[in-house]
Amino acid sequence: MCEIISIFVKGENMEYLDIYDENQNYLGKEERSIVHRNALWHKTVHCWLYDNNGNIYFQIRKKEGKLYTTASGHIMAGETVKQGFGREIKEEIGIKVNYEEATFVNIYKFVMDKLKDDGSMFRDRAFSNVYVCEYRGNETDFNFDDNELDGLVKVNANETLQLFKNEDGKIIGHVIKKLKNTNTVEKKEIVFEDFLVNKGETAIEKYGDILNKVIELTR
Repeated sequence: MCEIISIFVKGENMEYLDIYDENQNYLGKEERSIVHRNALWHKTVHCWLYDNNGNIYFQIRKKEGKLYTTASGHIMAGETVKQGFGREIKEEIGIKVNYEEATFVNIYKFVMDKLKDDGSMFRDRAFSNVYVCEYRGNETDFNFDDNELDGLVKVNANETLQLFKNEDGKIIGHVIKKLKNTNTVEKKEIVFEDFLVNKGETAIEKYGDILNKVIELTR
C-alpha cells in the first residue's frame, strides 16, 4: 500500500502532491499551495461512472451549477492514480467502487493561470488522468458531498455525444439529488448549455473521448 502524505499543521490539513517535469519524470513532492503558486506539474484524476446500459453520470457542480465529471481531484503524494480514483469517488459521491477495475481513457495536459480574489496567481499544471468504471450498485446509495456538488445527472452516452457534436438540442437526463436522508430521481430535459465547458474548450474535445469509451465498453 502506498503511503499518502498528509500533515496537520496548526489545525490545517497540509496536503502534499508528487511533482514532475513536463515529460512526467518524477521530481519529488511539494505542498499543494506551493505547487499551484510555482506552477509545478502534478497529477489529477477525472473519475467517470457508467452503467451497462450505456449511461454515464455527470455531477452537478455546486459552484457553477454545471455538469462535469462524476468526481475529480488531485492525486496525493504516494498515491496511485487508481487509488485516487477510489478516494475521490468516495469523498464526493459517498460510495466505494473497485477502483482496480477502472479503465484508462487518456492523459491530458491542463494549463491554467487564474488571478485569485486575494490578488495572488493560481497556476495549474496538471496531467489529468481520465478513467471510467462501471457502477453496478443502486442510485439510492449515493451520498453526495454537499460542499462539492448538488447531485448527479445520468444521461445516455451516445445521445450526449450527438448533443456535443451538434452543440444544440436537448436530451432526457435522470437527475439524482439528496432530499433529507433519501435520494430522489426525476427526469429532466438537459441542454448543451448545462455542461461545463471552459473558455477555449469545446464540449466534444472535453468529453468526447470519455463518451466514446463508454459506448465502446457497453456495446
